[in-house]
Amino acid sequence: MERSLTMEIVRVTEAAAIASAKWMGRGLKNEADDAATTAMRALFDTIPMHGRVVIGEGEMDEAPMLYIGEELGLRNGGPEVDIAVDPLEGTNIVAKGTNGAMTVVAIADRGNLLNAPDMYMEKIAVGPESKGKVDINASVAENLKAVAEAKNKSVSDVVAILLDRPRHQHIVDEIRAAGARIKFISDGDVNAAISTAFDETGIDIMFGTGGAPEGVLAAAALKCLGGDFQGRLVPENDEQLKRCIEMGLDVKKVLKLEDLVKGDDAIFAATAVTDSELLRGVQYKGEYCLTNSVVMRAKTGTVRFIEGRHNMIKKPDYVNK
Repeated sequence: MERSLTMEIVRVTEAAAIASAKWMGRGLKNEADDAATTAMRALFDTIPMHGRVVIGEGEMDEAPMLYIGEELGLRNGGPEVDIAVDPLEGTNIVAKGTNGAMTVVAIADRGNLLNAPDMYMEKIAVGPESKGKVDINASVAENLKAVAEAKNKSVSDVVAILLDRPRHQHIVDEIRAAGARIKFISDGDVNAAISTAFDETGIDIMFGTGGAPEGVLAAAALKCLGGDFQGRLVPENDEQLKRCIEMGLDVKKVLKLEDLVKGDDAIFAATAVTDSELLRGVQYKGEYCLTNSVVMRAKTGTVRFIEGRHNMIKKPDYVNK
């Protein structure tokens, strides 16, 4: 892929964050999501590339969302890429005005990102020290022990992060029985998965079931960061199972990092909408606003933290709304 796409993609997440952060705490999650999606689509169509959404928010009949199969970019001879997208990870977070919402995009060369429906995925994620040490088919206790050994600490010092959902009670029980600690989150498991790769967050491992698009996005980030990720699709009904079969997906297969993000290159970008462990959320200062983003590339392993100062008078209309 073109190296210049790294900065182009972060412009997309910045625009979506600036647009959606206006809805923080206003109790209107759909409006926040629509603002992010609209800004993201507009920015995508300024980039010299031919992109195709392979995993995102829904199918074509669910527009105006960025749907699976939608083509983005100038489409004028630029590189052909796959796009995984979550225009606003944490719509409920923004609506409630709590921490951890961000706008997220990952791209890779055409054919290299998992093409799957918008459905649930069982997941496990770890940082670089624990790469190759965990197994989604192993017990929770076995994975906690493996991470503890990899990071040279006791299981009681390990922190697992997972969504606070009734469906995860059996995982919670196993973590507690093993003696490890737990950090619960209300939404936003891309942020949670990435946190395992940054020592300052104190997060060691992520468990649980969440959205498949978020799984692919997290896998792209962890590929850049040298971490590890495994997933398994979880159809909720016959319709989803049929859709998987039509797309050539085996729902019993454990999807490893290389299955989710093929090749040696991927670009991941995220901009915080509200504050998180890694990034500060959007702040409006009158004539300008501040954004904080992270952008990374798998081929080089470069990770950049970017603070943007955006002149809201000079910004184009598709951002300044």
